[in-house]
Amino acid sequence: MLEVGTKAPSFELPDQNGDMHRLEDYRGKKVILYFYPKDNTSGCTKQACGFSERYPQFTEKGAVVLGVSKDTVASHKKFEEKYGLAFTLLADPERKVIEAYDVWKEKKNYGKVSMGVVRTTYLIDEDGIIIRANDKVKAAEDPEKMLGEILVIK
Repeated sequence: MLEVGTKAPSFELPDQNGDMHRLEDYRGKKVILYFYPKDNTSGCTKQACGFSERYPQFTEKGAVVLGVSKDTVASHKKFEEKYGLAFTLLADPERKVIEAYDVWKEKKNYGKVSMGVVRTTYLIDEDGIIIRANDKVKAAEDPEKMLGEILVIK
């Protein structure tokens, strides 16, 4: 996980519509950049729907939400449409951004060890500096927790 106080790595990734997004596009706004393992899985769906439900409150506070996984643009589009998601999903099948943000890790699941995305949420300030970092994310609680973080930060 990257350290609080460090400059967030720059990136350029396609969204669920194939449009390119760069971190620099969001200068002047707070960015909630959250990494999740896979579209259409239980925890990831709860997390995405939670962010979507609260999206108007995030935008009201000058923040954007960007979800990143190694799923494809097409997978993200289906995920967005199925759940009516109100925010941007970024596709990183080559894991360039996932690795730059240090969220590709060894994971243990039922005794089996594999590599995968560790659910992690970063809050990046208007100048591109990481001001919060959490790799102990509980999917269903993360959106509300991040909304709370936005509210306490001036």
